[in-house]
Amino acid sequence: MSIYLQLHPISPQRRFLRQAVDCLRSGGVIVYPTDSCYALGCHIGDKAALDRIRAIRETDRNHHFTLVCRDLADVGRYALVENWQYRLLRAHTPGPYTFLLKASKETPRRLKHERRGTIGLRVPDHPVTQLLLAELNEPVMSSTLLLPGEDLPRTDAREIYERLEHSVDLVLDGGNCGLVPTSVIDLSGDHAEVVRVGRGDVTPFANAAPV
Repeated sequence: MSIYLQLHPISPQRRFLRQAVDCLRSGGVIVYPTDSCYALGCHIGDKAALDRIRAIRETDRNHHFTLVCRDLADVGRYALVENWQYRLLRAHTPGPYTFLLKASKETPRRLKHERRGTIGLRVPDHPVTQLLLAELNEPVMSSTLLLPGEDLPRTDAREIYERLEHSVDLVLDGGNCGLVPTSVIDLSGDHAEVVRVGRGDVTPFANAAPV
């Protein structure tokens, strides 16, 4: 049975976040809030935990995961970022965007898109996520908590816990996150391309390119 922890949404209890970090480091799968939807997360180096998330979501090996990062320093470690891309990232992080970039050598091969060699990265603007990442001191491998047969993510952490208490190890309740996923911006080519319109204004990315 998993652990359910109710957090203050603005000033989350650090002892609970440390418990979540210990869970991640020991191979666990957690549910945590972001600035768009609830997400499933695991340690970046844990293939078995990654496979558990795939089983929960019933996705195949081609499913795209996202590296949820503390800041642009983390992004720059796991992705190749040119100056024009960095300017866009700096102006729009933290925020409700997922950016597709060419993966660096630091990124485990299993996390890269097989053909394009890209990785999805984001820097959420949510106090729970930010403090969790600060305690962990590295990114979390994540996937939106969209369950099989459901069209919308779940927003009630207590309901999520009741549904997944035998599938995940820990649920962090940070309140309602909403139903709208991130906007996805592809920066892996020679210009920005809006792949999915979600939360966040996508106007600044329309055909943005190197200057």
